[in-house]
Order: sequence, then structure tokens, then C-alpha cells
Amino acid sequence: MSIIKEFKEFAMRGNVVDMAVGIIIGAAFGKIVSSIVSDVIMPPIGLLLGGVDFSSLGIVLKEATENTKAVTINYGVFINTVIDFIIIAFAIFLVIKAINSMKKKAEEKPAEPPKPSTEVLLLTDIRDLLKKQI
Repeated sequence: MSIIKEFKEFAMRGNVVDMAVGIIIGAAFGKIVSSIVSDVIMPPIGLLLGGVDFSSLGIVLKEATENTKAVTINYGVFINTVIDFIIIAFAIFLVIKAINSMKKKAEEKPAEPPKPSTEVLLLTDIRDLLKKQI
């Protein structure tokens, strides 16, 4: 089997395609959440804390010179990223919780008892006829 044929079979499996779709949608969802955090959630929080812009918070380790940029620890960006993560993790938790509850409902349905075979049905009829004769 050639490598191209093997790769084609691998790439066209349902799991690989589903995973690719999930990654693309996840990346887009991450951008949406980042925008919500940085553009909607953090400005009011910064305003409540005295007009602080979290994205600009940082510690300057070395001042900028003519030839180099300043060296800083940007903990405000880190705070935004942590909030992004918490929102995404919570959203994923809700999705997985919904999927698990749907699986439970599907599993809870009792299976129908198997129908008796034709031999058992015939024997039951014979038994019932014999009871009527006695």
C-alpha cells in the first residue's frame, strides 16, 4: 500500500475530519471569548478598580533605550488570558455536561424483553390446550 493511499484513508476517517472541524470551531470560539474578555468584561472591571486597563498592567524590568524596547512582565495580559481560559473551560464543561446527560437518558431506556421463539409459543399453546382438556 502506497503512503499516499494510506494517508488518504487516514485523512478521510470520520474521527480525523470531526477533530479538524472541532479544532477550527474551537479556534474561532477562542477568538470570540478573547474579544468578550478584553472588550466587554475587563473594561467595567478596570473602571470599578479605579480606571485600570488590565492589558497595560506590567512591571518594567529594564527601561527602553534608543535601540531596544523595554523589558516588562505583562501580568495584565496574563490576567486577561486566565479569564479567557476560565470562560472557555466553563463553556466546555457545560457542553460535556449536556452530552453526558443525553447519553444517560439514552442508556436509561429499558430494552424490550426478547420475544419468545416460535417453538416456545407452540409449546405454550399446546400446554394451554392440554389444561383445557383436563
